[in-house]
Amino acid sequence: MKDLTIGKEAGVIFRFALPMLIGNVLQQMYQVVDSIIVGNFLGKEALAAQGASFPIFYALIAFIIGIGSGATVVISQYFGAKDLKSVRKAIDTIFIFLFFASIILTAVGLIFSDEIFTMLKVEEEVKPLAISYFNIYMSGLIVFFGFNGTASVLRGLGDSVTPLYFLLASTLTNILLDILFIVVFHWGIEGAAIATVIAQGAAFISGAVYLSYKHQIITFKISALQFDRKIFNQSLKIGLPTGFQQTFVALGLMAMIRIVNNFDTNVLAAYTIASRIDALAAMPAMNLASALSAFVGQNIGAGKISRIRNGFRSTLFMSWAISIVVMASVILWNDEIIGIFNKDPMVIEYGTDYLVIVSSFYIILSSMFVIQGVLRGAGDTFIPMFISLFSLWIVRIPLAVFLSKHFGVNGIWWAIPIGWGMGLAGSYIYYLTGKWKTKGVNGIKI
Repeated sequence: MKDLTIGKEAGVIFRFALPMLIGNVLQQMYQVVDSIIVGNFLGKEALAAQGASFPIFYALIAFIIGIGSGATVVISQYFGAKDLKSVRKAIDTIFIFLFFASIILTAVGLIFSDEIFTMLKVEEEVKPLAISYFNIYMSGLIVFFGFNGTASVLRGLGDSVTPLYFLLASTLTNILLDILFIVVFHWGIEGAAIATVIAQGAAFISGAVYLSYKHQIITFKISALQFDRKIFNQSLKIGLPTGFQQTFVALGLMAMIRIVNNFDTNVLAAYTIASRIDALAAMPAMNLASALSAFVGQNIGAGKISRIRNGFRSTLFMSWAISIVVMASVILWNDEIIGIFNKDPMVIEYGTDYLVIVSSFYIILSSMFVIQGVLRGAGDTFIPMFISLFSLWIVRIPLAVFLSKHFGVNGIWWAIPIGWGMGLAGSYIYYLTGKWKTKGVNGIKI
C-alpha cells in the first residue's frame, strides 16, 4: 500500500493516478480500435451496430462488476491481516460466483437479444449486424469475467502493475486479430467480436497461470475450489451500492441509445464515435479523482487536514489544465478525429457537432469528478451516487427527449453538458454544507 500522507500533494496524487490511467486507457482501446477498424472497413452500419451493442452488454454485466469490486476489498483486507486461508476462500468464492453469473447472463443475452434491440428501436439495416456482434460478444462473457476477476484478485493482493501488462498484451492482440479477421479474412463485424473474445481469453489464461505460479495459496483446480457464504455476503455488502449505481448508469446509456435511434444510422454511428472519444477524454479527470479519494481517505486517518485541502486544490487545477488541453485539441481537430473512424460526410457532420458542443464543457465534468472524489474519500458515498443518478435520469435523459423534439439531433448533444452542470452544482452545494466531513470512520472534522 502506498503511503499518501507524505510528499508534495500534487506529485503524490499524479503518480498514484498514472498507473490507473494507463490501465483504463488500455481497456478503452478495445472499443476504440474495434470502432476505427470497423468504421473504415465495414462502414457506418457496422459501426452503428457496435454502438447499439455496447450499452446492452454493459447493462448486463454492470451489477456483477460492482459485486466484484466488493470482493477486491475483502481480499485486500484479509491479505493485509495475513489471513491467507481466508484470502484463498475469498478468491475461490469470487471465481465461482463469476462463473455461474457468466453462464446465466450469457443465456439471457442470447435468448433475448432480438427483443432487446427491437425495444431500443435499432434500424432494420443495423439490427442484424448488431445482434450478430452482440451474440458473439456475449458468448465470450465467461472469459471477460475471468480476466476481470483475475485482475481484481491481483489488485486485492497489492499488485496494480501486473494487470497493466496483461491489458497491454490483450489490447495488442486485439488489434492484430481485428486486422487479420476483418481486413484479411473478411469476416465482417463478427470478426471484430471474435477478435475481442480471443484477446480477452488469452489475457485470462495468462493471468490465471501467473497467479498459480506467483501466489502459492492460489490454485485453479476445480475440485479444490471452495464457496464461502460469509465471505460472499461481505462482498455483497461492500459491492452492492457500486453494483446498483453501475446498473442504473448502464440503463441510462441504453435510454440514450433509444433516443438517438429516433434518428437515422448516421446519427447512431456519430454517437458511437463521439462516445468513444468522450470516454477517453474523461479518463484523466476520473483517475485523478480516484487518486484523490485514496489521498483524502489516508490523510483523514492521519489527521493531516491541511494536506487534504492542498490535495483538493492541486487535483482541481491539474484536471482543469488537462481538460482545457483536451477541449482545445478536440475542437481544433474534430473533423480529423471523427474521420479516423469513418469518412461518411453525414457521420462526420453529426460527430463534429457533438464534439464541439460537448467538449466545450469538459472542465465542468472534470470539476464534478474531483469534488465527488473528495466526498468519496471522506466516506460519503451515498450522496455522490444519488447526485450522479439524478443528473442522468432526472436531467439528461428527459432533457434529451424534450430538446431532440424541438432542436433535432443537437438537442441530444446539449442535454449531455447540461446534465453535467446539474451534477456539478449538486456536488458543490453538498460539498459546501460540510455534512460529508462527519462521515470519516475516526470522526475527524475536516
